[in-house]
Parts: sequence; structure tokens; C-alpha cells
Amino acid sequence: MTDLQDKWDAIYHKREDLIPDPATMLPLYAHLLPTKGRALDLACGLGGNAFFMAKQGLQVDAWDISPVAVERINNNSQTKTVHASTVDANQVDFPTEYYDVITVSRFLNRHISHQLICALKPGGLLFYQTFTLEKAQSGGPSNPEFLLKKGELLSLFAILEPVIYHEESTLGNTKQGIRNEAILIAKKPII
Repeated sequence: MTDLQDKWDAIYHKREDLIPDPATMLPLYAHLLPTKGRALDLACGLGGNAFFMAKQGLQVDAWDISPVAVERINNNSQTKTVHASTVDANQVDFPTEYYDVITVSRFLNRHISHQLICALKPGGLLFYQTFTLEKAQSGGPSNPEFLLKKGELLSLFAILEPVIYHEESTLGNTKQGIRNEAILIAKKPII
């Protein structure tokens, strides 16, 4: 086991919830999801996004570095359309043009952006939501390696066609809205 696996295993051992809520972007923009197809929930944790997409009709692969999280997902009897696997996103070869939808939430590895794009089928959607460097409130990681610069999601996935981009940062009433995170929903062009 790696230190990173140990860290996340300890976190998931403490979690009581059977199925956590999905990332804000999924229920908010669920109407954009296809009603069938294959999806990947990358860095899935306990599977909030994966179970949400399965309820929308998708066959979901849920990948996480934590064997504890993966075991809890696979032992959940609520759905047979979610298959969880212990995968280190830094070490995996993504399949090519395989997924209709890929979700990533609260995880950032800039080095795999191209692989995520390649793993989407033409016309496939990327749903990405993670922490930003500019914070309206305290919380989330403090290491800049895991924080997005202003507009960075648009740059990382510039080859995709943006459908929704959301980044409120410190504008207006910072006690309301989706703060400290950016959201990108983008479509792979059909060539």
C-alpha cells in the first residue's frame, strides 16, 4: 500500500454515510446526461457521483485509489450497474473513446487531462468540479498543486466544447452560491 492509499483508507473507514451526495454539478445539470451509455467516476470516493449516474440509466465504472472505498461501493446492493475498481489515476492507461460521460470531482491531476479527453467518445461529456486557488471561504486543500487557477479548467480541456462553465470566486455575497470550486461541463467534438 502507498501513503496515499493509507490516507484515503483511513478517511473512508471513518465515514458513516452509505452513499454520499453527488457533486453539486450532477443534480444541477442532470438534464444534460445521456439516458444510457458508459460512464466513469474518477477518484470516486464512496461513489456519490457513480450511484447518481447509475440512477440516470448509465453503466458506471467507479475508480478510486482506496480499496476501502471500492469495497464499500461493490458491497452496496442498491445497484448492479456500478462496478468499482481500485485504480491509481496516476498509473492507469485510460481506454480510448470508451466513455459517454466522465465525472471528476474534488480531484486534480493536470497530467491526465489529455487521457481523459481521449477516453471520451466523440460527443461524450466531461463533468468536472474541483477546488480553486481563489477562495471565498476557508476549506478544501491548501496545496496549490491541488487548486485551480482562475479559468484553468477551460485551458486544461480547451479541445473540448464548453457547455457550462461556473466559477464564482469572491464576487457578490460569498455566503451564497457555489464557492471555492469551479465547474466545467464540456463536450468532445464529433469529427
